[in-house]
Amino acid sequence: MAVTKIAASTSPTGGTRINMALSEFQLIDRVFAARASARADVPLGIGDDAALLRVPADVELAVAIDGLHAGIHFPEDTDPRAIGHKALAVNLSDLAAMGAEPAWATLFLSLPDPDEAFACEFANGFFTLAERFGVALVGGDTVRGPLCAVVQAHGFVPAGKALRRSGARPGDGIYVTGSLGDAGAGLGLVQKRLEIGGSDGDFLRGRLDYPEPRLKAGRALLEVASAAIDISDGVRADLGHILSQSGVGGRIEIGSLPRSEVLLRSLPEPAGIDLALSAGDDYELCFTVSPDREPRLQALAEGMECPITRIGRIEPESGLRLFGPAGGVYRTYEGSGYDHFKGH
Repeated sequence: MAVTKIAASTSPTGGTRINMALSEFQLIDRVFAARASARADVPLGIGDDAALLRVPADVELAVAIDGLHAGIHFPEDTDPRAIGHKALAVNLSDLAAMGAEPAWATLFLSLPDPDEAFACEFANGFFTLAERFGVALVGGDTVRGPLCAVVQAHGFVPAGKALRRSGARPGDGIYVTGSLGDAGAGLGLVQKRLEIGGSDGDFLRGRLDYPEPRLKAGRALLEVASAAIDISDGVRADLGHILSQSGVGGRIEIGSLPRSEVLLRSLPEPAGIDLALSAGDDYELCFTVSPDREPRLQALAEGMECPITRIGRIEPESGLRLFGPAGGVYRTYEGSGYDHFKGH
């Protein structure tokens, strides 16, 4: 029988905790395999060299992959439960933007040490979200290294019906789900650029740490949307991808940008507007709808889990133009958004 050693050590996110020195396979068996839910379309999941999965007829398989690195995608002091939630949520958000129904996920997890307490909390965050949406963890890998979590998510979308970034046309309305800028304000709190205390601060930090993938909205949009993307780098940058791939331009009415009551009372303009335009990590959906389908969208909106707001229109002239409440040009943008490989 292998002996499990217990020692005090520095945790992956700082501080000191009791460290359970497990082997890789003990960690997988105790923490992840035990929580992996069963699905009828998974003949073989965790425990072999590869998973065996059944893709139903008449659907296409949507596959998304995103990685989170400590200090880049989440603050160093982030609770491990939140890291687990976010690692899966950002990938489910990508599936939502395609109108896909999630099914399976794989996980690559790099840990500085084999800390069972940390891994259990990470798994609690991951599986709580996975169980809500019927996602089965079907495989992955654990290694020793800098704290990093990479998830690949798989979902089903009716053949030929997936939402893409390339379908926007002049005249289409530009919409977003939920509210914008909250996660950016939460990051500002972490980085001590903002001071917002009490329940308002807790709300904003929660929006940063626990994004909500808009899967129900994404599936409903299959009926009406001409293009869609999830908002990971800010609506200005992510809408720019739709404009570029669709070969169109657009305008945003900045007075229409949806902001939460917390953000409205915590940050005066223009700071709140700038966060709503440019801050990432909201993981809402940005999508376009042709005028003839907008009445149908309003009917569908009643069954969505979040509000939707029209913030502008697609135009034939390239570029993104921002218009203020008085109707004048607020700002004009060209180019792309956040790029990991650009200099800082």
